[in-house]
Amino acid sequence: MPTLSMFFGIIVRMYYAPSEHNPPHIHVYYQDSTAVIGINNGDTIQGDIPPKQLKLVLAWIEIHKDELMANWKLCQNGEKPFAIEPLK
Repeated sequence: MPTLSMFFGIIVRMYYAPSEHNPPHIHVYYQDSTAVIGINNGDTIQGDIPPKQLKLVLAWIEIHKDELMANWKLCQNGEKPFAIEPLK
């Protein structure tokens, strides 16, 4: 699972297997916490990360939503997603 971005100790990844299950989402890792977060609505689908880090991830998603959806489409075709600028 390639890493899309890393910022403030947070790692954001996306699977790239054909027909990855919907809805479009990312996998987020922070220390011992993991979460799956929807790209379109920012809902936590599975797991949890601390509230401060979740706010950072949600802001990053909002800034990079178009790039994330482009990556999702690549992943649906079994293609490797591209890296996305970290939150600064």
